[in-house]
Amino acid sequence: MALIRCDFFSEVLEVSTSMTVLLPGQARSQIGLAGHAGDAAPPLLYLLHGLTDDDTAWTRYTGIERYAAAKGLAVVMPQVHRSFYADERHGMKFWTFLSEELPAVVKGFFNVSTAREDTFVAGLSMGGYGAFKWALRQPERFAAAASLSGALDTAYMYEHDKRAHITVLMERVFGGRPGEGDDLLDLVKGAPKDLPRLMLRCGTEDHLLAHNERFVEAARSSGVEIDAEFGPGEHEWGYWDAQIQHVLDRLPIKA
Repeated sequence: MALIRCDFFSEVLEVSTSMTVLLPGQARSQIGLAGHAGDAAPPLLYLLHGLTDDDTAWTRYTGIERYAAAKGLAVVMPQVHRSFYADERHGMKFWTFLSEELPAVVKGFFNVSTAREDTFVAGLSMGGYGAFKWALRQPERFAAAASLSGALDTAYMYEHDKRAHITVLMERVFGGRPGEGDDLLDLVKGAPKDLPRLMLRCGTEDHLLAHNERFVEAARSSGVEIDAEFGPGEHEWGYWDAQIQHVLDRLPIKA
């Protein structure tokens, strides 16, 4: 695997930003590594970080490089700060960056597949929210999406979590209560039939357990199939390191 820290200028954010990229041996980027004729473009996983992390967190705290290498999977981990993968009401357009600019930048820089059947998204905590939001709003892009310990009920956070930093966060990002396109429980109720495979994992000792239970209930009551598993675990990297391996094992990666 190649581990690449890619710094680039974002036209959408109007600032320089970064992504961490893992490329399997058969892939060759167009920035410094020459491609070979006939090289197959590997499948691609967008892997999203949590509220207090950055684009390096997955490679620092888990074995994702080894797990992806075994699958022949490219992994793109973007930097989005504390944005909830949203076009912030008082800030930057991180949803537009994620859903429009980032895939174009990745396609331009790296030899990876862009086919729906080869493209996946996953994340933890805030990143689990981002993964499901991306999959629900652009289902045609992904074959599967996974949330680990996701902060999935942002409307509940706005209504009931009155900690000062959460109140400030909700106002800065959503301008108050998350509205259309940002409330996952509303999104899943109106979801189209041809969704990616949705996978949800959350520990039973996790402080976001109720978020995940409410999302599963909303999905199933709306007829949306979801592969959900709950078991022992807290909101911490040991749990996520174990669960991302299970997620990768269930991705429909072509041999």
